[in-house]
Amino acid sequence: MNDARQFNAQGATPANLTERDVLRADDENDWHTAEEIRLLASLAALFHDFGKANDAFQKKLTSRTPIADAYRHEWVSLRLFEAFVEQSSDQDWLNRLTQLADDAGAAYLEKLKLLSDGVGNRRIDSPFKNLPPLAQVVGWLIVSHHRLPTPYTEQNKERLEKLPEGIEHGWCGSRPDEASALACWQFKNGLPFNSQHWRQHTAEVAQAILQRPRLVGDGEAVKLLDSPFILHISRMALMLADHYYSGQDSNIEYGDKPGKKGTVLYANTHIKDGKRVVKQRLDEHLIGVEVSASRILRALPRLAGALPRIARHKSFRERSKGLFQWQNKAFDLAESLRERSARQGFFGVNMASTGCGKTLANGRILYALADSQLGARFTVALGLRTLTLQTGDAYRQRLHLGPEDLAVLVGGVATRALHEYSRSQQEQEQVNNGSESSASLLPEHNSVHYEGSLEDGPLKQWLGQSDALRLLDAPVLACTIDHLMPATEGVRGGHQIAPMLRLMTSDLILDEPDDFGIEDLPALTRLVHWAGLLGSRVLLSSATLPPALVQGLFMAYLAGREEYQRNRGRQVHCRTGSLEKAQHTANRSPGVHCRTGSLEMYPGSPDGSPAICCAWFDEYAVQANDFADGSAYLAAHRQFVDQRLAQLVKAEIRRRALIVELPIAVKQPREVICTELAGSLRQHVHSLHRQHHSTDPHTGKRASFGLIRMANIDPLFDVARELFRQGAEAGCHIHLCVYHSRHPLLVRAAIERTLDAALQRNKPDAVFRLESVRQRLDASPEPDHLFVVLATAVAEVGRDHDYDWAIVEPSSMRSIIQLAGRVRRHRAGVCATDQPNLYLLDTNVVHLVEGGSKPAFLRPGFEDKSFLLASHRLPEILTPEQWQIINAAARIKERDPLLPKNNLADLEHDRLRDLMLGADAGQVQVEEPVHRWWTTRAYLSGHLQRRKPFRHDPQGRSHYALLPDNDEAINFYYLPEKSEPRASRHLWREMQDSDVPHGPRIEAWAVPRYLDALQELADAKGMYLRDCALKYGTLDLPSWEPKQIWRYHWALGFSRYRG
Repeated sequence: MNDARQFNAQGATPANLTERDVLRADDENDWHTAEEIRLLASLAALFHDFGKANDAFQKKLTSRTPIADAYRHEWVSLRLFEAFVEQSSDQDWLNRLTQLADDAGAAYLEKLKLLSDGVGNRRIDSPFKNLPPLAQVVGWLIVSHHRLPTPYTEQNKERLEKLPEGIEHGWCGSRPDEASALACWQFKNGLPFNSQHWRQHTAEVAQAILQRPRLVGDGEAVKLLDSPFILHISRMALMLADHYYSGQDSNIEYGDKPGKKGTVLYANTHIKDGKRVVKQRLDEHLIGVEVSASRILRALPRLAGALPRIARHKSFRERSKGLFQWQNKAFDLAESLRERSARQGFFGVNMASTGCGKTLANGRILYALADSQLGARFTVALGLRTLTLQTGDAYRQRLHLGPEDLAVLVGGVATRALHEYSRSQQEQEQVNNGSESSASLLPEHNSVHYEGSLEDGPLKQWLGQSDALRLLDAPVLACTIDHLMPATEGVRGGHQIAPMLRLMTSDLILDEPDDFGIEDLPALTRLVHWAGLLGSRVLLSSATLPPALVQGLFMAYLAGREEYQRNRGRQVHCRTGSLEKAQHTANRSPGVHCRTGSLEMYPGSPDGSPAICCAWFDEYAVQANDFADGSAYLAAHRQFVDQRLAQLVKAEIRRRALIVELPIAVKQPREVICTELAGSLRQHVHSLHRQHHSTDPHTGKRASFGLIRMANIDPLFDVARELFRQGAEAGCHIHLCVYHSRHPLLVRAAIERTLDAALQRNKPDAVFRLESVRQRLDASPEPDHLFVVLATAVAEVGRDHDYDWAIVEPSSMRSIIQLAGRVRRHRAGVCATDQPNLYLLDTNVVHLVEGGSKPAFLRPGFEDKSFLLASHRLPEILTPEQWQIINAAARIKERDPLLPKNNLADLEHDRLRDLMLGADAGQVQVEEPVHRWWTTRAYLSGHLQRRKPFRHDPQGRSHYALLPDNDEAINFYYLPEKSEPRASRHLWREMQDSDVPHGPRIEAWAVPRYLDALQELADAKGMYLRDCALKYGTLDLPSWEPKQIWRYHWALGFSRYRG
């Protein structure tokens, strides 16, 4: 036997297999409130679909046409529950549940008449206004089991603090009119109170609850409303059980035997013999969901240990050399923090510079933190699909992770397919270039993959039948962050179940979290809070993290971890480190002294907040300490940043900047401004090329690769068109690539494939061997060749490209720093003081068009009417120290004091402070601070998610494709969801080459003609041309409805047509 993966650390190997769970000792369950959560979910399950007994819902089950509910069944269920509880104490209504009579339903239906919304003109209070505390918890679980109650009016802090009081039917999807409302409150076939089996199950659960002091003790139930862990784990289990049991066949053992036809209440339907027929009886369904929820919550504490993990992996532990040697210190520090991080939580920051192997170091750090025997599970969450695919490639190739250990989820089948196609093209080029032999010859069997042994039951079956397993199964998951966001943002359906389970069972790397726009940070913060609450260790990875963002995310994690510690966590022997079982107090994180029984507190703040194990890493140093409050944490973070900056000033200066004035008058027509801007850019690219170029060793011709970054696509389109018209100077040849997100998918992929190859500059002469470059150099006699990429922000985030020079239209300090990192990214060498390789335009197109004092550094950018700059000229809003040598300093260290009206970098820090930390004393709060999520009961509703949604696009998006007609001419089609493509010739103006005249010595580069690229891809994949276009010739364009008219040219992409 030669496979090391078959042996454990002591050299033992199993001789037989079993599917039984043989490790079920009580001390494996560290859930202090598991039984309380189970009972709450069970009781809510028994009431959750009571409202389906109404006449309107029963009629809908047998109707051939869809019928919308005036009041959703969960709202009716809540009202029925309210009618039962009345205004009694929790002890009273629970006692009544233990001894229900078989005719109890009639009395409560009579009481329901006073609580029937939409009948008559009376206004009825929120059910939560009069319910006692425990009934409020159960009522919230009932009404939220499909969707979180979400108001469509603003809710101030005071209202959020009082939730669930204030929740009304309008928060729960009602569409009331009196005619349809009446049937929602009529129950000709009675209620499940009439079911003997239902009453028996309910009595048993109620009796168990009455024995739990944490649920019915004095003042205890009120605390439950302040516990998002208990509430949302209960809700998740209820939803999961509902999803699971609804998919099962009817079970005759649950519920009473069916009565006379026409009197039986049903819960759902299914397709049988091609017809939709009723399926599960209502009392059966309620009992089935209750039993399933109970079984799920008994299995949940063992889920993390039962899922696959990766351990003893040689590539993770292998010592790094040379430029990557710093990773060894990072790994060693993380390994030394293993026990502390498991006990106290972990919040880490990796600020290593680009090119130091930060991506792989992140994985090594979390691997080192994991239990060496159990193995590691972690998730790498990224903002872009391309970055996610690249990260998957890096882990697969450099850490030798196979498909059983690594999953990559990006959404969008076409994106992944094009990435795989591009990779195969690159591999073929390796073969053509003779570098195939550098690939590994033998597989490396040097890791252990634990398959996991999830016990049989609803949880295992649900995972096996749903898409959730894709998110949960792999030990290492690289995914776009969108796959995790539903943990907090999925206010409807069961979308939050799988990402919550992933956070509960693995650690989390957030890659480049500062790349998200200001509008996405509230959702990102909610995710970090949830990660702490569910037990994940979190590592932020970026060299440009602003202090307010780091501190705000730390405070979110701290609040989440504090809630976790109230409900989970093992206690540690005060002398030996062995595990002790302990009763858990409500607000503290105690350990029990092994000899005296006295409570021992883990390190923390005086108010009982847990001390989080924190660490910082970069290529120069590592540091770690425990922190229980944001101020002390920020002081330590600033210390690390200062040490980092002291090292960065010693580094060679690869890029220097120059602010260039645009001699363009403001408030001219945009077309005029873009024409004049193109003239200035043409002059600047030639100037930069003369100073920063390489020499082709074959011909002696000079070539440079430069980037012009513009903020918005529409003016970029006009500038590109004018650059083509003006052409190049004598003796020069411009090869222009127009790169942005409004190219068809396959064209954008082809552009990126060409740029990825050309802009890998580790070996400077390699670019001259590329066919896309070699052909152009040989085909033109000019001695100077300028390969120019005219792009939006797609060029500054997510692409590992190295340019000789760049020109930036400013929109934010963040984007300037990001783009500067693409100049001489791979190549060492000092930039001469008198030869800047980065030109900053002194203002942008928005300011030139608008003029005056209107916000200009926005979309993308941080400026708006509440955070307004006094000037929009860079020399007036940046200091020489901030722009002459551009590095991360202006981003990672705040000036003191901040002058947000007079400095672009200060403006960004000030706005981040306002959002992430809240306004300082005496200052006006502008944004709703992110801490509302955990300092109020906002987590009981979808209010913040609706108000500040993730990736919100106010313009909306419509899906289009360029499809070939019979004569192979292309036409523009709108692709509505779940419908056939719709020809939309009236919505586009295809520009011919004659509409984009070319001046001397200029041509398009890296952008293929659409039909040529489509034909090549269709041939490679063996697809019909139209089918290929429907999958890969698509793009999303702004607007909710297909009304905007677009202009299109194969080399320029799409832009708005303005007549």
